[in-house]
Amino acid sequence: MISAQVLSDQSLTFGWLAYVPLLAWAIAKAPWVELFSDSRRQHLLFGTVFALFILWLVRRDFDTGVSYHLIGMTVVTLVLDWPLAILGGLVAQMGLVALGRQDLIAVGVNGILLIVLPVLVTEACAMLVEHKQPKNPFVYIFCSGFLAAALSALCCLLAGLGLLWVDGRFAMPEWITDFIGYLWLIIFPEAFINGMIVSALVVFSPEWLETFNRTRYLQAPWKDDEPPRGGS
Repeated sequence: MISAQVLSDQSLTFGWLAYVPLLAWAIAKAPWVELFSDSRRQHLLFGTVFALFILWLVRRDFDTGVSYHLIGMTVVTLVLDWPLAILGGLVAQMGLVALGRQDLIAVGVNGILLIVLPVLVTEACAMLVEHKQPKNPFVYIFCSGFLAAALSALCCLLAGLGLLWVDGRFAMPEWITDFIGYLWLIIFPEAFINGMIVSALVVFSPEWLETFNRTRYLQAPWKDDEPPRGGS
């Protein structure tokens, strides 16, 4: 998370100009009818937003104006699908703003970096997996969980670093190779935590995952010389 003090006015303005249309698109694509008619989806939405809010409160604030915390948007995207994931992330952001833990003027930039970008990466990985239509659930767990979270963290870090470098208000590390070494300390926990949560959901509550095809992944196996169950 980046505070407004290390961002230029142009970056702050661009963040809002990019974030607001994406929010409007998410509102238009969100399954409001299913959400209001299904109490289970409502509980999942409220629960993930609350968990995301708590996760973002557990962070390390540096004097330079940059904060480090886990993102967690990979699991949120797989549970809620991308429209509600973006809107749920916005609600969590507003909670941080209300507590004074995030600058309101920087909501646009942080929303693009911490919400939209991870959601896009996770959705792309999930669509790629679904396109290949694997029958092994471990493919879903690794590609949509571990790999998607790792790529989301990497893209978020590189995009944030690039933005700070362009603005020129942030003191960049003297040795960029040392900074790259620290990337693994950030990417691995993000991939591990998101991947383990996705694994637990696949095992215990696969119906909570909107992007998980239970019919294909969890169908009962049969021998080649035997008809499937229910067949004649």
